[in-house]
Amino acid sequence: MRKIDVLENQNLPGDFKARPKTISILKIKLQDHQRLSIYLILGSLFLTTVLALPTLIPAKFNLASALAGFFDNLKIMFLQPNLGDDTFQALLKGLGQSIALAVLTTIIGAILAFGFGLMAARNLAPVWLSTIVQSVMAFIRAIPTIIWVLIYSITLGLGPNAAVLGLTFHSVAYLTKVYADSFEDIAPEVLNALRATGAGFLALVFQVLVPSSMKRLLSWTFIRFEINFADAVAVGAAAGAGGIGYQLFMASNIYFNFHEVGTLVYLVLAFALVLEFVSYQMRTRLMK
Repeated sequence: MRKIDVLENQNLPGDFKARPKTISILKIKLQDHQRLSIYLILGSLFLTTVLALPTLIPAKFNLASALAGFFDNLKIMFLQPNLGDDTFQALLKGLGQSIALAVLTTIIGAILAFGFGLMAARNLAPVWLSTIVQSVMAFIRAIPTIIWVLIYSITLGLGPNAAVLGLTFHSVAYLTKVYADSFEDIAPEVLNALRATGAGFLALVFQVLVPSSMKRLLSWTFIRFEINFADAVAVGAAAGAGGIGYQLFMASNIYFNFHEVGTLVYLVLAFALVLEFVSYQMRTRLMK
């Protein structure tokens, strides 16, 4: 118990002197229970993994040969890359298609999310409206992007149309959440002062919300673009959406040409480095 508690207890009746000590003991016990719960959950997960792992390993599995084959494939991919049966222009075209898919879904998602973000912000919209919008968007975010793409592919068929809708759907839900959080960070006094002067809703949006939160909106939008590029590569293989993801799928699972897989991986890594450089420049300029 802290010294200040002891000094304060000297001037309190007998029933109240023990309260700080009792509260401290309760906090310690609560922390012990939380720590014990975490340990039990982690222990259960570890035990489940240990018990289930043998059932996943084939009966005639040879770990040594499997590791040797794995490292041989890595050597082929990263130390001996080549174009395979494709041309460099074809690989660049596939990369461009994935980039275009990410750009398109990010732009559409940002435009739609801006409107939904205004409806989801509790300092702008009625409580019932913001609660409904946030609940719907939380449900959409809870389902992975690839699942949405596969859902749309049932009705539209495998291809870029399902990929565009699936990525846009999840982008809207993601950006609505972060846009609404950015709008809610605006000081209520500023909004109330403008409302008192008779400013309309559009004046609040374009004279206060957009200028004040523009840096955060741009940062979150660029982050979503990075996510959409990674998803575009994934759905290119899983949903037949084309692009460099589809080329990776064909080279690795159909032709087993790990030389070409290495080239494709290097192209994706090169674009990821470009994105990281642009992201760093954006953060630096926005902070200034």
